[in-house]
Amino acid sequence: MEGLPTSIGEHFATLTDPRVERCKVHRLMELVTIALCGVICGADDWVAIEAFGQEKEAWLRTFLSLPGGIPSHDTFGRVFARLDPDEFRRCFLAWVRAVVGDVGAQVVAIDGKTLRGSHDRAAGKGALHLVSAWATESGLVLGQVATDAKSNEITAIPTLLRLLALEGATVTIDAMGCQTAIAQQIVEQGADYVLALKDNQRATHERVQLAFADVPAAAGTSLPLADLRPTVTHERAHGRAETRRCLAIGDPQYLAYVDPDGRWPGLRSVVRIESTRRIGDTVSSEARYFLSSLPPDATLLARSIRSHWGIENRLHWVLDVVFHEDLSRVRDGHAPENLAILRHFALNLLRHDRSGRGGVATKRLRAALNDSYLRSLLAGLSA
Repeated sequence: MEGLPTSIGEHFATLTDPRVERCKVHRLMELVTIALCGVICGADDWVAIEAFGQEKEAWLRTFLSLPGGIPSHDTFGRVFARLDPDEFRRCFLAWVRAVVGDVGAQVVAIDGKTLRGSHDRAAGKGALHLVSAWATESGLVLGQVATDAKSNEITAIPTLLRLLALEGATVTIDAMGCQTAIAQQIVEQGADYVLALKDNQRATHERVQLAFADVPAAAGTSLPLADLRPTVTHERAHGRAETRRCLAIGDPQYLAYVDPDGRWPGLRSVVRIESTRRIGDTVSSEARYFLSSLPPDATLLARSIRSHWGIENRLHWVLDVVFHEDLSRVRDGHAPENLAILRHFALNLLRHDRSGRGGVATKRLRAALNDSYLRSLLAGLSA
């Protein structure tokens, strides 16, 4: 691939070609490059990727040799169905590390998403569930691990964490990942944690609730009190008004009550978020609880917890609405997972671009219409 304006050959050099030698009409790196370019430009399946290649063949030949011409959609499908997703993921992570470097002090949100269209009932194959790590400040996907069910997130999260350099970061995870072993791993990797607490940790959940009920009653006594200066935020959008009040307890005696056996490594605060929502004349409220290795700073904790939900509207929502991930009917072999990695790769390149205004959908359209802009996005591989 002489003249390829990216370092894709460097980042994907270790990728094993799953084809036998006599079947290699098309070069693997060129297949990957065309597929990535197609996904960037709006192609959401192999047929669309082939159509992209046919329309852009003259431009692609400016940096690809294409000895067999543009591969057919069947060729794309077969190759990506057999491509080792673990190797493909490692190549993706190599690029992320090269571009992002150390995560640093930002919040890293961990959450899962089911690719609903990837199930195949006839073959007895369930929908793919992907657990992703998302850097809230840079807006980039840092890595992902696939499971065959949401219930397997508990085993997938440690695997994903091991792939990441987390020193100095704050890792946020929903209640599924509120496990002492996961907290231990995060601390050992040099990061802090904020873990949502629900009934899957029933005893701890009940003690945290009682601790927050006890603190106001202890006012004026000789009992040691936590710093309960709350942080209050207000938000109005789409006819909805919401107020969130964050309180944190960090007093050692309360923490000893919450965690009497010292099961939670590095525990420094427990958190209560009180949310009141008004839609028209209807008012609802709820309280959510968290465990954290961060100090009992309500402002810092509220910001970290709020940042976590960006993974829903800036990653999962974008994948469904802009990349049509839930509508994808790609099902064969490893193809659903490999195509998901391509989507993450394309999204990172689009988000990494700071050359102009516009959201991800606008950038995809611009890349499809403007070869120079698409070339500049690919140049981000070398950044």
